Amino acid sequence: MRLLITLLLALALLVGLGSYAHWIEQRPSSHYLSDLRSQVALDIGEPGPRGNLLGIQPELFAADYQSLARLRLKLAAYLDHARDLGMLNDHTVVVLPEHIGTWLLAVGEKEELYRAAERRQAMHWLAASNPLDFLGALFSAGGDARLDDAMLRTKAKAMARDYQQLFGDLARDYQITLVAGSIVLPEPRVARGRLEVGRGPLYNVSLVFDRAGNPQGQPQRHAFRAGALATEAPDALQVLDTPAGRLGVLLGGDIRQLSRVNTPGGEALELLAMPSDLDSQTDDPHLDEQLQSNGIRAGLKVHLRGRLWERSGQPQALVFDAGHSARGASERGAQLINLWL
Repeated sequence: MRLLITLLLALALLVGLGSYAHWIEQRPSSHYLSDLRSQVALDIGEPGPRGNLLGIQPELFAADYQSLARLRLKLAAYLDHARDLGMLNDHTVVVLPEHIGTWLLAVGEKEELYRAAERRQAMHWLAASNPLDFLGALFSAGGDARLDDAMLRTKAKAMARDYQQLFGDLARDYQITLVAGSIVLPEPRVARGRLEVGRGPLYNVSLVFDRAGNPQGQPQRHAFRAGALATEAPDALQVLDTPAGRLGVLLGGDIRQLSRVNTPGGEALELLAMPSDLDSQTDDPHLDEQLQSNGIRAGLKVHLRGRLWERSGQPQALVFDAGHSARGASERGAQLINLWL
């Protein structure tokens, strides 16, 4: 009798494990229609030989990350609109918002993840459908929010590959310099032209792609706290030569960070890209003075818009040009923010 009970329990366990393994393998793709429209919120200056800074504030939802092709379709629609309006040229620098790459962790996941009401619930589905990768990530995770840290690094290799493929291809196909927002990765670096990850601390990083789709320099790294999704000021800003001028990228949405960072060799910045998050709306009344005092002649601050689990909003863009600033509209929807240099 005892032997029979043991056999039945073992059989039930095997059936349960088999069902779980089958559930993990299933990745159904549902039909989903997303709004591909965008409106011009700001168009400052006149076309000229120096080019332009073009900010895109996409309106994104969790289901937009079901596949790389789906996300590309949405971003390409915004770029097509900009091209139709004459806003793309050989000297254009396009700026995308913070964390647009971080949520690539949701690519190819279960329907339950996209339907989750809160990010933490969605991350539990991520761990459940990638158990071995999650357990491996847990060994490398650290800090006070170890589970959050582990979930963000569970698919790091695939995320780095998808980030470079998506944004590198967009830069090449539209012949633009592209500030590809940001992505959270463990110890990222560019080696032999490829974005790779390590096993060290998480960083919120931005990578700039040239008109051939190749990464410029190393990722601009900012220390990152996983539990609060908080980005800290970098020790230094890279200065990248672009067709529009010498460019720096500052994440985190707080321009006050600029006074605490340096550039290698004290090299001067001309342009500043400020990719910001969905609900980041920190402003400084002395923005114009701070940028001018650092020798910056033009800058763009752009945000994610839409709804990603419990986080939602329609934050306004900010444009700085030769000592003056302007704010974009707060109406719902994707926006183009253009500044002729």
